[in-house]
Amino acid sequence: MPTTGDRIREIRERKSLTQETLADLAGISKGFLSEVENNKRNISSQALLKIANSLGASVDYLLQGNAGATQNKTNTPVIIPGELSKAAEELNLTYNQTLELLDAHNSVIARRSSKGLKDFAAKEWKEFHFAINKVFK
Repeated sequence: MPTTGDRIREIRERKSLTQETLADLAGISKGFLSEVENNKRNISSQALLKIANSLGASVDYLLQGNAGATQNKTNTPVIIPGELSKAAEELNLTYNQTLELLDAHNSVIARRSSKGLKDFAAKEWKEFHFAINKVFK
């Protein structure tokens, strides 16, 4: 049964990326990526999210291998809600950090019914950011 590391390697190779290139894109070390791909090291959720974003793959696919969970983000425009943009500016987040926050939010929302969901205000985006950081740092 393929592991998370196996799926990372498979997508990386399919996209003709070297370990060094993917590591640079994800902001992790090449050695760490090699150990993950060779199943010698576990990966944190934050590092997994960075790799998933860099590969244009879903975290769900990398973890479980669910068919249809991969995404090609290169052809999909990224729409950052205005309130998230405002919160990111107030928090001095980089573009990548803002995308990570948006991806985390979308991952949570994807698991819930869209019934009754409302758009986050800047204050709620900041609270979400602090909650994510509390869990993952």
